[in-house]
Amino acid sequence: MTAYQQLAAFQRETEALAQISGRLGWDQETMMPRGAAEQRAVESEALEGVLHARRTDPRIGAWLAQAEAQTPQEARSLALIAKSYHRNARIPAKLAADLARVTSLSQGKWAEARANEDAAAFLPVLNEVLALKREEAAALAQGGDLYDALLEDYEPGTSAAQIGAMFDRMRPRLKALADRASVAPQPAALAHKFGTEAQMTLARQAATAFGYDWSRGRLDLAVHPFSSGSGSDVRITTRVAADDPFNCLYSTIHETGHACYEQSIDPAYALSPLGGGVSMGVHESQSRIYENQLGRSSAFTGWLFDKMTELFGAFGVADAQAFYAQVNRVGKGFIRTESDELHYNLHIMLRFDLERDLIAGRLEAADLEEAWNERFLQDFGARVPKPSQGFLQDVHWSVGLFGYFPTYALGNVYAGCLNKAMRAEVSGIDEGLARGETHLATAWLREKVQRHGGLYQPVDLIERACGFAPSEEPLLDYLEAKFTALYPA
Repeated sequence: MTAYQQLAAFQRETEALAQISGRLGWDQETMMPRGAAEQRAVESEALEGVLHARRTDPRIGAWLAQAEAQTPQEARSLALIAKSYHRNARIPAKLAADLARVTSLSQGKWAEARANEDAAAFLPVLNEVLALKREEAAALAQGGDLYDALLEDYEPGTSAAQIGAMFDRMRPRLKALADRASVAPQPAALAHKFGTEAQMTLARQAATAFGYDWSRGRLDLAVHPFSSGSGSDVRITTRVAADDPFNCLYSTIHETGHACYEQSIDPAYALSPLGGGVSMGVHESQSRIYENQLGRSSAFTGWLFDKMTELFGAFGVADAQAFYAQVNRVGKGFIRTESDELHYNLHIMLRFDLERDLIAGRLEAADLEEAWNERFLQDFGARVPKPSQGFLQDVHWSVGLFGYFPTYALGNVYAGCLNKAMRAEVSGIDEGLARGETHLATAWLREKVQRHGGLYQPVDLIERACGFAPSEEPLLDYLEAKFTALYPA
């Protein structure tokens, strides 16, 4: 075997073990009995120890020095392995194991604190997570910006300064659109009660409509919707609220976008550095374009209205046009995952600023709730009534995902670019959506984005797909056109 072949075989086993680690996380969120939390933390710690040892194995360095790429795919794989090797080598094995153990425990403590509205119960373990993430960031940054070092894991090639500048450009136009729509008359909230089984039936129908491959995937319930896995084993979750079927429905469509990305990557890349989504921003571009530009369009909501009427009978919405307005209600709600398209990025900007301060040491866990509530009042004009509608609503910080949040907004920006390019190239998309047929759009996304996996850098991938450099302008133009039509001045 050549050096490249030996390295690829070793990497394949590492990738397989990483998938198993991800499956443990999925199980913890969906199936694991509550009493198993302590044992699961030990299991996660042990597996992370094995993974860290493999990722920093000295043989990788020797293989990299000798390996010669014969194709662009092999060259990209070598570059990604080298990056992972050098980054992981900076992290002490004990720190990696401690992070796995503490974040596994923290996840359960967050869920319990959220359910009990007990912020104080979560703070001790959040302090532990924060201390470990600061230590990890310092090890990775080697004197550079701590937050940028963490951000690199989720959106390679960007920086907090670049994202902050983008947010500064977006905020005035977003605020103006949101403020104008918020004062317009809105459809009344649904008063109907929607059964769990019927909601899950609709969620499965929607996932099927968007091309989810059930032979390689499944759908389950969780506290916080998420997608995990890749290739031949991809799993999504959703949640159900009896008075809000859109929570379940659009969470499912969103996670289906993530899942279809993973299911559509070239099978030749399976269990290799190219076998997953290239970045969380690109991943979010798929979930957000499925959920919003396609799933909340007037065409697709017409089909959904008929499906909901079949399942629930008369549920208080007169017709498809009223249903489209219902799906796109605008309001300054507390919950990020339930927010409308105009307010969503404002939720992300709040989290981005807070977590940068947390990592930099300008903000401590004990002061986080107060800082969150003050910022929410400033941005949204409302006082947060309880922790589950404030800083306890998201799972991310409990599991150490600092640097993840800004990729949601970046995904919206990429989705805006992709939507503009796709509609310029493909005709008949809305006619198909009106019949519940998404294949014209999803085939374009599969060809332009999804099949490439990790082959290209994130910005390069979006530019290749669109034919122009990514910018926030297409997203803002889309939002202005849509919500001006919905809520004319």
